[in-house]
Amino acid sequence: MVPAAAPARVRDRLAAASGPVPVVHRGLHALYLRLDDLCVGVTAAGATSVPCALRVASPDLGPLAAVRSARVADGVLHLDDSAVVVRRLVDVSVPRLDPAPLRQVPLARGAADVVGAVAAELPAPALRLLAAGDPAAVLLLVGRGSGLTPLGDDVLAGWLALHRASGAAAPAVEDAVVRHLGRTTLLSATLLDCALRGEVLPQYAAVVRALPGHLAGTGRPALQAAVTDLVRVGHTSGAGLLLGLRTAIDHLTNQHTSPLTSPRSLVPSHGGHAA
Repeated sequence: MVPAAAPARVRDRLAAASGPVPVVHRGLHALYLRLDDLCVGVTAAGATSVPCALRVASPDLGPLAAVRSARVADGVLHLDDSAVVVRRLVDVSVPRLDPAPLRQVPLARGAADVVGAVAAELPAPALRLLAAGDPAAVLLLVGRGSGLTPLGDDVLAGWLALHRASGAAAPAVEDAVVRHLGRTTLLSATLLDCALRGEVLPQYAAVVRALPGHLAGTGRPALQAAVTDLVRVGHTSGAGLLLGLRTAIDHLTNQHTSPLTSPRSLVPSHGGHAA
């Protein structure tokens, strides 16, 4: 038996499932499985803690990385002969944030260089359109880039999650993302779905959590440390998420004359890239 921690939504999806599940990606520190329309990960301590994964405490997955078969029975994921049992729930929700005093996140030189390089990989109009809340940005970004989590999706996820944090609805962009989830990888589509629900990486949550102190003029060191940690996630995933967050701040501050409304549910209640 392998004890694990997991978000409540992952636990609930396992409880509702039964039978074989395909393995879609294997690695020493993370593996991913298709559970209906959801990508569920099993991640070791050395992997990025995506908000759709069971987390085990070991530094790597060891023999589980070479799993030959996977199935769910009685709410428990079985990898070959090992049962991965959820023993603890983890909160993956983005912290709430007052959008009224928002201003741009300052970047130290190293982070600024990485974020600038990431921005240069995207189509020139994409960030301008996204900062304006124009759904045309979605087709320029979704699925753009290589890997399990294309860069354009990371930017969209960072943008969506900050809107969830602030309680601001962006229905045109959100609807466009939902319509085009099929244009990207299963894992990336799942992480976009997570962002629509306000489910995020711990490093992203740490940046949002540090923003009020920065806005009050007392927490810049904490914010800088959180930004540095986020930029270190993956090859470009953390930088893409941060770029999306900063573009969301542009959008929210540009909309300061419009009332903000509560986000509406855009995806089914079951909860669709690797960092």
